[in-house]
Amino acid sequence: MSDALIELVSILGTPYSIKVPAGQEQKLRDASALLKTILNDTKRQFPNLMGDKLLVIAALNLCSRQLDQQREHQLQLGRYQEQVSATVERISRTIAET
Repeated sequence: MSDALIELVSILGTPYSIKVPAGQEQKLRDASALLKTILNDTKRQFPNLMGDKLLVIAALNLCSRQLDQQREHQLQLGRYQEQVSATVERISRTIAET
């Protein structure tokens, strides 16, 4: 990572210097902004959580969302595969009839 840049992000008041590949700086900023939003949402839900506990709950919420999205993606993929199979079958029948 010779062309890596150092980006400074602050999470819960703690600054972090993070190496990021050139051209990926905005992605890190966006991820940092999303994490801050999730932390704020989590803090509103659980006002007594602080520091590491807040981070862990926020991380678990993010992981839960990721798992939901993966499941939904698999369901959609299955539906698309069924549609493609049905279309291929119709095409095969049409070709066989001619």
